[in-house]
Amino acid sequence: MKRAVISGATGAIGTALVNELIKQNIEVLVICREGSERNENIPQSELVTRKYCDLKDFAMLENDTGKEYDVFYHLAWMGTTGTARNDMTLQNNNVKYALDAVNLAKRLGCKRFVGAGSQAEYGRVSGELKPDTPVMPETGYGIAKLSAGFMTRIEAEKVGIEHIWIRVLSVYGPFDAENSMVMSTVNKLKNNIAPEFTPGEQIWDYLHSFDAARAFYLAGEKGVSGKTYVLGSGNGRALKEYIEIIGQTINPDCEIKLGAIKYDENQVMHLVADITELTSDTGFVPGIGFEDGIQTLL
Repeated sequence: MKRAVISGATGAIGTALVNELIKQNIEVLVICREGSERNENIPQSELVTRKYCDLKDFAMLENDTGKEYDVFYHLAWMGTTGTARNDMTLQNNNVKYALDAVNLAKRLGCKRFVGAGSQAEYGRVSGELKPDTPVMPETGYGIAKLSAGFMTRIEAEKVGIEHIWIRVLSVYGPFDAENSMVMSTVNKLKNNIAPEFTPGEQIWDYLHSFDAARAFYLAGEKGVSGKTYVLGSGNGRALKEYIEIIGQTINPDCEIKLGAIKYDENQVMHLVADITELTSDTGFVPGIGFEDGIQTLL
């Protein structure tokens, strides 16, 4: 890989992926929305070029760069949190935009399309999540991600480029969303506000964004076309353990209220990735433990 394209490069995984590609001396074309405050998150480098285009305009964007690229990483997605996850019109539009991204990848000369899926494609599962674990999404977001994964694969085959889909579990790190469990807890503790939680018995799998970025890079380089991979650390811990680590790292004197909130009716109690196939195909092994990962948020 000599050149890559990234959509959705302003979040935790996207910014880390840009940095990973820079480290690998790969030229990066970042497609981002003009005027977005989050554009300041994009790493600065002579290897990075920005092209401004809204998701809804991907279908009309032409390759005027004078270059051809190798891999297109599609991370951009609208409505990932709150009530927007069940905004069916919005989520359906995301599927169209993902298909537009495949065709844009073709126009940019890409030989491979790597899309970011989600654990929400599975719904509630009691065991480890594998590529062939039965899927039963329960939100519009999960349904749309699942549809996008299948449909972009067919579209990629049609236009003659390779396709990989990565179902991402819980990722944290710099530039993570402020309302995520990790970042909201960190911010409350920094402000001496006691965060409230369920009893925290859920078995969760958190992966640092730097590791997630390396996995995406390796999938672009070595992943097997046509496959779906599950991305996490591969190790589950009780959610309350993660919370206690955050508390001890950020503000050990602030109270943490475990059990103050009841479990949601549709609470997912077990969310752990089986990364065996990803490791076998690409060599990816997580390198940042949660204790060390939280240090990057200080």
